[in-house]
Amino acid sequence: MPDLAAPQAPKNVAMRAVLLAAALLVAGLLFEQLVTLLLGIFITIIIAIPLSGCASRLERLRVPRWLGVLVGLLAGLAVVAGVLALVIPPFVEQTRQFVESIPATFDDLRGRFAQATGSADSGPATDVQDYLQTFIDRPERLIGPLTSIGLGIAGVIGSLVLVLVTAYYIAINPQPLIGGAVRLFPPPRRAWASRLLERLREAYVGWLHGVAVDMVVTFFLLYAGLSIIGLDFALVFAVFSALLVVIPYFGAFLGGIPPVLFALSDSPSKALLALVVYVAVQQIEGNVIIPLVMSRQLKLHPAVIALGVVVVGKLFGFLGLFVAVPILSTMLILADELWVRSIEQADEERRMPEGLELPTGAELEQPPEPR
Repeated sequence: MPDLAAPQAPKNVAMRAVLLAAALLVAGLLFEQLVTLLLGIFITIIIAIPLSGCASRLERLRVPRWLGVLVGLLAGLAVVAGVLALVIPPFVEQTRQFVESIPATFDDLRGRFAQATGSADSGPATDVQDYLQTFIDRPERLIGPLTSIGLGIAGVIGSLVLVLVTAYYIAINPQPLIGGAVRLFPPPRRAWASRLLERLREAYVGWLHGVAVDMVVTFFLLYAGLSIIGLDFALVFAVFSALLVVIPYFGAFLGGIPPVLFALSDSPSKALLALVVYVAVQQIEGNVIIPLVMSRQLKLHPAVIALGVVVVGKLFGFLGLFVAVPILSTMLILADELWVRSIEQADEERRMPEGLELPTGAELEQPPEPR
C-alpha cells in the first residue's frame, strides 16, 4: 500500500510556517498597542523592589510590613522633596533669567551665523515676533495648546500616582505574585524560575544604585566645572544633565547641547570651555562611573549598554530610554537562561562519555581503606 503521509509533509511545513508568521504578526501588533502598559508595569516592579527590601529590613525590627513599605515610600518621597526644595528656588530663578535671555541669545547666535556665512541678518527674529504677535492679538488660539498641555500633565500625574499605589501594594505582599509566576512553570523547572527572578531582582537593584551614584557625581562635577568657567545658569544645566544620565552615554550628549549653544552666544572661547567641561565629565562617566558602578552591578559591558540603549529606544520609544538599562538586563538574562545555558549544558552532556559515573560527595570524603 503506498504511503500517503509523505506527500502531506510539505503541506504541514507550509502550514506551520504560515501559523508562525501569523502569530509573530499578532504579537507585534499587540506589543505596539500595549507598549505603554508594559512600560508602566515594568516601572512599577522596579519601584516595588526597593520598597519591599526596605520593609524586609524593618521587619527584623518587628515593624509591620505595611508600615515598613509606607516608611520606605514616604522616605523616598521626602528625599525627592528635599532635593527639590534645595534646588528648585535657585533653579526657578535661574530658569526665569535664562528664558528672559533667550531673545538676546537668539539674536546674538543669528548675528554670528550671518557673519560667518555672509548671509543677510534679517528674517528669523521678525518672523518669530510676528508669529507670537498673532497669539497676542487672538488669545483664543492658545486655549487648544494649553488644554492639551494641561491634560498631558494631569495624565502624567495620574499615572505616577497609580504606579506608586500599585507598587505599594505589591511591596506589602509580593509572595503571591512571585509564587504565581513560579507556578506557571512545570514542577521540575520551578527552582530554575525562582533563580531567574532572583537574578532579575539583583539586576534592577544594581541599576538603581548605579543611577543614584551617577546622578550625584555628574551633578557636582558639572556644577563645579561650569561655575569655574563662569557660565551663567550653571545650576540649571547641571540639574538638566544629571537627570539625563538615566540614558547612558547619549544622555550626556543631549545634556551638553544647550549649555554649549548658550556659551557660544557669549564668546566662542567660553563655548569651547563648556564643551571641554562636558567632554571631561562624559569621559569620567563613561570610563569610570559606568564601568565601575553600572557595569559591575549589572555585569554588562559598556559597549553592550551603549548599543542596547539604541535597540530599546527603537522598540519602546522615547519613554523606554529612561528604563533602557533594566530592560536590556532583562533581555540578556532571559537569553542566558533560556538559550546560552541550555546550549552549554547540551554540549557538556554530549562531551561526557557514556556510562561514566561521577563520584558523589560522600565517596569523595571517605578516606581510602588501609591495605
